[in-house]
Amino acid sequence: MGAADFRVGGRIFATLASQSKGYGNLQLTPEQQADFIGEQPDIFLPVAGGWGRMGMTHIRLALATEDVLAGALHTAWKSRLEKNQKAGTARRADRKNAPAKGKVAAKSSSRKSRK
Repeated sequence: MGAADFRVGGRIFATLASQSKGYGNLQLTPEQQADFIGEQPDIFLPVAGGWGRMGMTHIRLALATEDVLAGALHTAWKSRLEKNQKAGTARRADRKNAPAKGKVAAKSSSRKSRK
């Protein structure tokens, strides 16, 4: 079974994927990440590599107070919600031009089964 994750609109904004190392993970913008790390470097640190450069941030669960954790989760949630809302307009336009679902299903169901 995978790690617990937290989603809004089907998209992840936080996970417990690094919980065994004592971390939670937050999806922040790079600017938000810099603010959190600048204010509390003992609690927040970037995830290694490219994910960290894109804003993925570890939070040291043992050191974070309930208020700090709640604030960080709220920030990540709000950021993800705003991204979803911006992308929603584009997704609706894409769906308008997409083929009907019935046609796609008919193509995939016409395959011959292998024995």
